[in-house]
Amino acid sequence: MIVTKKTISRRAVLRGIGTAVALPLLDAMVPALTAAQNTPAKAVRRFGVVYHPNGVIYDKWLPKGVGTEFQFSPVLSPLEPFRDKLVVVTGLYSDQAEALGDGGGDHSRASGTYLTGVHVKRSDTVVENGISMDQIAAKAFERETQLSSLQLTVDDASLVGACDVGYSCAYSSTLSWLTPTLPLMAENNPRVVFERLFGTSDSTDGRVRASRLQQDRSILDSITDRVKALQRKLGPGDNRKVNDYLASLRDVERRIQKAEEQSAKDVPDVGRPEGIPDGFEAHVGLLYDLQLLAFQSDLTRVTTFMYGREQNGRPYPQIGVPEPHHPLTHHQNLPEKMEKCAKIQTYHIALFASYLEKLRSTPDGDGSLLDHVILLYGGGISHSDRHTHGPLPTLVVGGGAGTIKGGRHLVYPDHTPLTNLQLTLLGSLGVPTEKLGDSTGQLKELSGL
Repeated sequence: MIVTKKTISRRAVLRGIGTAVALPLLDAMVPALTAAQNTPAKAVRRFGVVYHPNGVIYDKWLPKGVGTEFQFSPVLSPLEPFRDKLVVVTGLYSDQAEALGDGGGDHSRASGTYLTGVHVKRSDTVVENGISMDQIAAKAFERETQLSSLQLTVDDASLVGACDVGYSCAYSSTLSWLTPTLPLMAENNPRVVFERLFGTSDSTDGRVRASRLQQDRSILDSITDRVKALQRKLGPGDNRKVNDYLASLRDVERRIQKAEEQSAKDVPDVGRPEGIPDGFEAHVGLLYDLQLLAFQSDLTRVTTFMYGREQNGRPYPQIGVPEPHHPLTHHQNLPEKMEKCAKIQTYHIALFASYLEKLRSTPDGDGSLLDHVILLYGGGISHSDRHTHGPLPTLVVGGGAGTIKGGRHLVYPDHTPLTNLQLTLLGSLGVPTEKLGDSTGQLKELSGL
């Protein structure tokens, strides 16, 4: 049999003056022989972690019922439209985040241990942890993408100094550990993330940015002719994907530039990074959109995102909570404080739901990005007032290219290691791993197959 259909490279980019923009997955990227046999291309699996700090009001977070008959709790209610892609997992613990003779420091241990399952070293100068599960996945995928992984946070990040009772700031500022002694700094500036993804400039000099803003053109204008030439070779479906993708790209770029303009005009404090919107919600939305673009263009298949470091004191006046978050979580069972904590948690979930809707609306191969991604949402503290490390609030969202069966609430015996779930997720990603931190085995029920 002779197959003559030409295909576009899966890693094809649109190149222009100083710009290289990766393409989303197109039908024209399906190998010719595969297309001739009408066999769908193998779905690309992606993995993301979303971390929320300072614990939860567990009773307001926990759903009622188990299995497929569960009812959403007030905090999780924004996720009802995504029930078929959601698994709530309870009974998981991070026992290695307990003191184990080290005294205080629960917040640092909570985030430091979250993806490693290793009891971190107490020191403000020397760090010692384990390799995080996101980096195990990133190592497996790195040959397929330009970036092995992407670490994002809403807070400004620092890996030096002490942040919590003698623990290095590295433990609370990132979830990702390339080696037991090498944490990967998370980035909170959307402009820097955008440039890292799409290669415009790695400069953080404010004068360079101001000069760029004065140019009355998009960075994508230089590749317009190449886009038109490519689209003449594509079918209607692929043309729509390219147009939607470039529109999303321009929108993110426009919002970053607008944020820079606002920062320069309205925030005279020179210490504030440019490119960061004034409002928390706008900042989070932009960071979520950058993750979506990174997945859509297959520039990376692994991301981590932190709503804030542990002990974060951000107030939320936009939802009627003007008090700092962390002090509020030491509520001493006072109903008014607990209600405000629950409002913050619901707010975080609602912003996450907006991200899920965009993933669901973004075509990817024979489905959507939501069909193919696996997202782990949770935190390393359960009861915020007592600093307990289980049962942890944990969600798994996404289809995992057919490896995850949603619409369920799975309940495991107390002190089941969180790492058992993470070990299972690595297997679902096609990255089988024998051991992760304090793991004792996999949660075979997760697939539901």
